[in-house]
Amino acid sequence: MNQERRIAIVTGASRPNGIGVALCRELAREGYNLFFTHFSPYDYKTGYNDAEANWAEVFENELRDHGVSVESMELDLSNSDAPAQLLERVLKMRGQLSILVNNATHCVEMSHEELTSGVLDEHYAVNVRGTCMLSVAFAKQLKKENLGGRIINFVSGQDKSPQPGNLPYITTKGAISAFTTSFATEVASHHITVNAIDPGPTNSGAMDRATQDFLKPKFPTGRIGMPEDAARLVNFLASDAANWITGQIIHSDGGFRD
Repeated sequence: MNQERRIAIVTGASRPNGIGVALCRELAREGYNLFFTHFSPYDYKTGYNDAEANWAEVFENELRDHGVSVESMELDLSNSDAPAQLLERVLKMRGQLSILVNNATHCVEMSHEELTSGVLDEHYAVNVRGTCMLSVAFAKQLKKENLGGRIINFVSGQDKSPQPGNLPYITTKGAISAFTTSFATEVASHHITVNAIDPGPTNSGAMDRATQDFLKPKFPTGRIGMPEDAARLVNFLASDAANWITGQIIHSDGGFRD
């Protein structure tokens, strides 16, 4: 880049096989300085086989091989002060604040018979409050510095078809679809775009073989989504070529139909 390197923030890059890691790799290859968050306690609690306590340090070094600056922090986005903590760290980096990718999520599958207010609050704290307040804090900082930028959220196709058995997750992700379209309108005049990606079912380290075999016929493209598919779209939305795209929920899911 001929200008000062731009800084991209990616939340939820905790596991080698996760979407967040693929996003960071793609953006580092494009020359963005990277700041990513990780929270391995959630990964261990959820039961991901690729959860690694020291992954972030190893990953930072990998990304620096692309010649970019990289910082990270362990951050529980359910804490109300998480956005302020994150931006305090990011603003110490060299570069121009530019991209926010809200990838971190909280998901515990359960039916209405199991649902409790506590479980719903746990999902809300990360998926709604964490995403919304970090987006707002990020936009305020861009406006303060008279900068344009990109906010890219992740949703889960809840507007395409019913997803029973996953009520707290789908409900809170649905809120982010609504937030995306309205927030995009509020900040558009400041040259900040806000979009959301539905990557469809993605093999990001949580699918066993039986699940893959069940899902594969639902993809007319003949394969299940991979984290790299989402990463390529994020790279495009982060680029100058996408400055006319805002307020969109993009179903980049290989034509998946349940």
